[in-house]
Amino acid sequence: MYILNPDKEPLPWQAYCSIPPTTTLPPHFRQTLPYPYINPLPKEVPPSFPPDDLDTLPPAGVFLGVFSTDMSLERRMLIRTTWATHPRSRNGAGAGDDGRGTSRTVVRFILGQPRKGWERRIQTEMEMYNDIIILPCPENMNSGKTHAYFTWAAENAWVPPAYFNSSASVPRFSYSNQSTSSPRPAPHDSHFVWIDHASGHPRPWVRPDYVAKVDDDAFVMLAELESRMRLELYATRHESYTPVNTSMSTSSVGKQPELKSSGSVVWEEGPHGDPAPNSSRDPLVYWGYLVKERFMAGEMYGLSWRLVDWVSTSTAVRGYITGAEDKQTAKWMTIHPQASEIRWASERCWIYDHPRASTVYSHGFLFPSHVERIKRSVLSYIEAASQNDSTSPMQGNIYGLGIPTPLSWAQSSVSTFGVTYQAPLQDLTTAESVEALVEGSEMSRIREGAPADVAYAWRHREGRLRHYQNRRVGGTVVVHFIKKHMWFLETALALLEADDYSDFELESLPTADRETLNVGASSVWTDSTTLSHGNTLSLS
Repeated sequence: MYILNPDKEPLPWQAYCSIPPTTTLPPHFRQTLPYPYINPLPKEVPPSFPPDDLDTLPPAGVFLGVFSTDMSLERRMLIRTTWATHPRSRNGAGAGDDGRGTSRTVVRFILGQPRKGWERRIQTEMEMYNDIIILPCPENMNSGKTHAYFTWAAENAWVPPAYFNSSASVPRFSYSNQSTSSPRPAPHDSHFVWIDHASGHPRPWVRPDYVAKVDDDAFVMLAELESRMRLELYATRHESYTPVNTSMSTSSVGKQPELKSSGSVVWEEGPHGDPAPNSSRDPLVYWGYLVKERFMAGEMYGLSWRLVDWVSTSTAVRGYITGAEDKQTAKWMTIHPQASEIRWASERCWIYDHPRASTVYSHGFLFPSHVERIKRSVLSYIEAASQNDSTSPMQGNIYGLGIPTPLSWAQSSVSTFGVTYQAPLQDLTTAESVEALVEGSEMSRIREGAPADVAYAWRHREGRLRHYQNRRVGGTVVVHFIKKHMWFLETALALLEADDYSDFELESLPTADRETLNVGASSVWTDSTTLSHGNTLSLS
């Protein structure tokens, strides 16, 4: 119980953000490697994300099922009007990419059979939003709903095709030719799916590259999720530190595709010059937050299509349907015929619990600018500790490197493990109280009873562009354990509603640019969410 329920002490999340995963090999195969299997730390830790050529790769098709219940209408409405459709979730930071990356990302709510008295309400909601899937099983958490979902998805999950040309050649997987007539979209689907401007009609939908599940107490940044899954889609082997845009020799990986520095994917050609689909080339990816080297945490994880297809038909899997669903899914991966080839792609920096949750996974809302500051501190410590030949006993260590893990790496400027969160001051405005939940912010360091200059802290906050270091993606993917609607709205304000520049940052800009450059989320929302089908959504 202690191993599988790691809730006894705070986790060194700062180390997770500073030291890259050392391998994507399945954990149960790692003991076969020479010990220690940790590679030497590279010059750049971790590899830069996103790579410069991210947007030259075709976007991944992601079918994201939000596990919900019949009575959770309010939470579904919050999701529909925030992260499922908001341009800063779908487009990314700054100017974004107009939603091209998430043009193939579909969000649907996954329910078991509604209880008596709820059927009519759910049916009405389904007709209105066209985004609810009813599985042929009773509502449950750990009694087969997850398996029923993946089984349903293997037959019924579809996503839009690529609606624009990419500078990279589009790879053809074994499922690439499967398509169905364009279904009626949901209001929060990408505006690209409503009409194909080239033909004037919607195009057939295709099989997704990934089928993922997420709990409805999680807040997802769709562009962040898709970009990470996109890179895993085109990665071809278990490389610890080789970025996806680094050339790899095909001789070392048999007939696997070769990733060029341009980001293009080269495939063996078929008889007519087209890429020849081959199921052996289909990616085997199990993506999520790896807990104790054993399973991907249940708040969100995704399986590539080939794994979904296998899960739906395997008789062996049916023996592992009931029980903690995230641990059972990991068992499925261990009994796969090609278990050693499955990439266990873990993201432990940018998936965390809400600052008010006070769990081992909880800390403040995190942005790339603060992670860079954390990296400098952690790597400086590692360098100094590596030069120290001390052999004193250590309570913890960094991924087996023999370097002690300081307790400070689990500390947060916002929250304390096991302690109920309290706002630093009681008379803060809503915007100031949300800023106080941002990890590393001056506002988060204010404490009741200590001298505090709220005006100074607010003025010197970071704007959105500095938060993201002028990049489109690279930040928080999922905030989990959002047990109250108020917490959900705080998350939406923190991740979606910030101004591009703070007051202090604006002062360094030319006067003529100040009003036009500080584009708040209200402007982004108004300009970007009147979709081609005529619906306009708003936070109100």
